[in-house]
Amino acid sequence: MKLRKVFLTCLSLMLGLGLGGCVTRMPEDAALPPEEPVETPSPATGTAAIEPWKIEEKATGFDYDPNNLHYELVWSDEFDYTGKPDPDKWGYDTGGHGWGNNELQYYTEGGNAYVDGGKLIIEARAESMGGRNVTSSRLITKNKGDWLYGYIEVRAKLPAGLGTWPAIWMLPTDWEYGNWPASGEIDIMEHVGYDMDNIVTTVHTEAYNHSIRTQKGFTKAHENVTTEFHTYAIEWLPDKIRFIIDDEEQFVFEPRKLITVAHYKHWPFDKRFHLLLNIAFGGDWGGLEGVDMSILPVTMEVEYVRVYQAKEIDALTIK
Repeated sequence: MKLRKVFLTCLSLMLGLGLGGCVTRMPEDAALPPEEPVETPSPATGTAAIEPWKIEEKATGFDYDPNNLHYELVWSDEFDYTGKPDPDKWGYDTGGHGWGNNELQYYTEGGNAYVDGGKLIIEARAESMGGRNVTSSRLITKNKGDWLYGYIEVRAKLPAGLGTWPAIWMLPTDWEYGNWPASGEIDIMEHVGYDMDNIVTTVHTEAYNHSIRTQKGFTKAHENVTTEFHTYAIEWLPDKIRFIIDDEEQFVFEPRKLITVAHYKHWPFDKRFHLLLNIAFGGDWGGLEGVDMSILPVTMEVEYVRVYQAKEIDALTIK
């Protein structure tokens, strides 16, 4: 009876929050990514809220040694050319509907992204398009670069100024577990202009996301992120994701250390994902302390994108 009461309470809470309605990118003011990994969720939002007879264990053992993996480069763009981003590697998300966070930019199909001087340039500009007064670009590797597990790194220099919100992140290609946040999101790097030099790394799943204030992530100060290049990376393994900046581990998401039995609600990261690079402007998080249109245009510069995979993981058999 007690378990049933907890479950019904949780169900009411979830319905009230409207989970699963649409893809939402970032927290509202009251639910910004934490400065430290948040604690294990309370029963109202954690594993006790899931009907135990419906839990399916993801895995109990993994046939790999994380300290003895042999990574090989499987996909990259070194930007050693001039002009538009390589169409065999990059596509675009386009439009200006706010992207679930009341963002101000209109994403164009290539008009705000180009390669010059050995770097990819993503530029946010003050110009009118589609009823918006800011244009930008959101590059994606969907159906051109999609991966399950691997070491993924992007070397970039970020834009500065009030209202900027650059991101290097990953979304599921096939959404096999359902709409956001059920199928997951991996935020390799996010930065907002009003919080200079603080880099945010986060994961979002159905059990761990900002809508219910259980997201897992880390915020850490890094100097000169808008004036110098830094390398933002993840090592995505079958049971954990390591977040790394300039070869220094920042945070590890490992749900098996938080719960007894893993479920897709905790770990949807056993499906293929693709990479996204973008500059948003304003919105619920980027514009939390206002925007300054006078700073535009601003750019995010990317020296390279590299994806490595290990043959030991490719041949992995989950027991």
